[in-house]
Amino acid sequence: MTTWLLQNVMRSTPTTSSHGITLVETLVALAILSVLLSLAAPAFHQLHQKWKVLQTAQSMESTLLLARSEAIRYGGNIVLLKIDNATSPNTGCQNASTKQEWGCGWFLFRDLNGSGTWTKNEPKLHEIALDGSVNAMHSSGGASIKFNRYGLASGLNAKGMTFSPAGNTASDGISSSATRTLCMAAGGRIRIIEEASCPK
Repeated sequence: MTTWLLQNVMRSTPTTSSHGITLVETLVALAILSVLLSLAAPAFHQLHQKWKVLQTAQSMESTLLLARSEAIRYGGNIVLLKIDNATSPNTGCQNASTKQEWGCGWFLFRDLNGSGTWTKNEPKLHEIALDGSVNAMHSSGGASIKFNRYGLASGLNAKGMTFSPAGNTASDGISSSATRTLCMAAGGRIRIIEEASCPK
């Protein structure tokens, strides 16, 4: 009886066979994936540009806020100085050939002798080194921004500082949708706008 029951149960159990993914199915899936990636790549590139530009502008904003507080703390003589091509820690960076170009980065220091230029005995308070993927243009400005004892800046003009993607494609440069401008009012209010220049 037990043998008969076991045989009937085994007969009624359906047998299933498992198959793996075929080569054709794999190739079709890869083809669909490559089409989707090719469609999404430009959007990802533009998103990455916007993120990089905004991150750089925010780094400048935080540096300016630090400079103001340190100037009040030390009674002035705080200077924000651009890093030029020759002194850039990132040797490949070539975005700082003129006084207006801050694309290799900047550093903040205490100007102990009041010269406006950095010497090795003057302490650096903060430094940002850029890799050259973002242009930072201080239009009509100089290579330094000085802060007095009240935390007010001289050298950051009304046009502000513009950040844009560096490169040679049509989506790069100041006309890019990723371009941001940092504007600082006379009273010290800082804001980042989605324009190529500060409003008058």
